[in-house]
Amino acid sequence: MIREIIKIDEDLCNGCGVCVPNCHEGALQIIDGKARLISELMCDGLGACIGHCPEGAITIEEREADAYDEITTISQMVKQGKATMFAHLKHLQDHNETGYLQQALGFIKANREAMPFEISEVHELLHGAKEEQASGGGCASGGCPGSAPMAFDAGGLKMAAPAAEVPSELTQWPVQMHLINPAASYFQGADLLVAADCAGFAYGNFHNDFIKGRKMVIACPKLDQGKDIYVQKLVKLIDESRVNTITVVIMEVPCCGGLSQMVKMATQMASRKVPVKEVVIGIKGDILSDEWM
Repeated sequence: MIREIIKIDEDLCNGCGVCVPNCHEGALQIIDGKARLISELMCDGLGACIGHCPEGAITIEEREADAYDEITTISQMVKQGKATMFAHLKHLQDHNETGYLQQALGFIKANREAMPFEISEVHELLHGAKEEQASGGGCASGGCPGSAPMAFDAGGLKMAAPAAEVPSELTQWPVQMHLINPAASYFQGADLLVAADCAGFAYGNFHNDFIKGRKMVIACPKLDQGKDIYVQKLVKLIDESRVNTITVVIMEVPCCGGLSQMVKMATQMASRKVPVKEVVIGIKGDILSDEWM
């Protein structure tokens, strides 16, 4: 079947192993000094490992692959213990994979005597995670900060009302990475802004502080498909359009780090060197970090 599954670039992979514990399904192992996908049946294609790879060696591609099998995956996890199994169950819950979650729970109930925990603990785990998400809990409470709903008062971050209507600083179209043409004349020698989709909504002065004076492209490293195409386009922007600088603006949530990893991968593949700055925006609209990569 055709589905999304991870792809490991062996040239970029240094065998550090950071990705292995972050693949709760156990689909990754370090073999001969490189991260390897040892089972297509156990890779769910959701990419939890991507943001943890310091070298940007892991991406998601769409190709022919064996269908993911939850029963095979959860049965292999039993020997890995309670912590790994619970991390996997929360992983499924955080990504709204309700079908796979029900299969996992069915397996656990059918084999409760072999489980390294009580069934009541599973109920508390999942029920507690839902309560934390509803009240705005983050990673420390077991919820995914990238998708957990929350409400907050902007407080001191509110800007004074402008005296007149603020004009747009956008000077080109389109901006979505799948739609842009790297050979477009307006990219030639430009300062490039690579922004996460949510950043422009979270940061109040986004147009003036980030779009002004730059050409912009946007992407979502968590939800977009065909992200290998993004890397190829970034390489062309660096080598052929000869962009001057790249500013990457991402949100603080873990999945957003994949955008910085794609830019890093492109700079490593490109023949030219280009300065890259990463700006991290908090979910409440403040700048958490602003530094050259």
